[in-house]
Amino acid sequence: MIDNKKANVCVIGSINMDFTIIADEEPSQGETIIGEKMVTSYGGKGANQAVAASRMGAHVHMIGSIGGDTIGTELLNHLESEKISTDGITKINDEQTGIANIVSTFADNKIIILPGANSFLTPHMIKKHEEIIKKCDVVILQMEIPQDSIISAIKISEKHDIPVILNPAPYQNLSEELINQVAFITPNEIEFNEMLQDINYEEIKHKIIVTKGREGVSFYESGGIKNIKSHKVNVIDTTGAGDTFNGVLAANIAAKKSLSNSIYYANIAAGLSTTEVGAQSAMPTLKDIYNFDNYLTDNPETQLLK
Repeated sequence: MIDNKKANVCVIGSINMDFTIIADEEPSQGETIIGEKMVTSYGGKGANQAVAASRMGAHVHMIGSIGGDTIGTELLNHLESEKISTDGITKINDEQTGIANIVSTFADNKIIILPGANSFLTPHMIKKHEEIIKKCDVVILQMEIPQDSIISAIKISEKHDIPVILNPAPYQNLSEELINQVAFITPNEIEFNEMLQDINYEEIKHKIIVTKGREGVSFYESGGIKNIKSHKVNVIDTTGAGDTFNGVLAANIAAKKSLSNSIYYANIAAGLSTTEVGAQSAMPTLKDIYNFDNYLTDNPETQLLK
């Protein structure tokens, strides 16, 4: 059901189970090391961003696909517990649910994804849920689903004049037509450098929001590049920080907040999400963000890393 009183966010993307191995060091090629522990947690860029947006108080509608296995059922139940509408999620009985293997060392991570059912989220499935898309305030997409489905979602959104946030992760070559149809693109630094080989930056710089981890966020507004710096936090695990940023950004834009205000709070949320292990389990609530913002106001010397 569409909630007309709340900001409505439509997330179209992947749903995974994450298996994170935490270790003190990264093994060299061919080397075996002893890990510290393994954590099983809910993930997938789409699902992560949906949870982050929901915790901001937005009404979130998820369009995606899961397998017919017990992992898929568990993920579906979890999304519903996070107050996310799952009417747009398709169960593909003869496929396995997507999984991600994450190695977390030195407060950073490396990830290998097995897409599973995410690879079978077709343009037809997205078209079937056009009624959900057209009644939302913003659509957010990532690139862990087939590119033809991403294109379909963007075209449906444009048809109904719904702004689209595209998180180009993992990076794929973006057509000029695709770029012209989205409101914002949110690469990290690595993805942004790859994008520069395929785009005319000067023509679309007003659309690009670059997340830089410890260095904060850069974006174009009012005729120039603006930078919002990161905050001092005790970093434990960076998994899901980018997804937290994107989900909170989408919720704020859906609520008609200014771009700079939306980015400011998304940046705080991303930082807070690194203080615990896991993606969704570490995502802050709206209250957490406001409490931290008040703390920064009272302790300005702790506000910036630089």
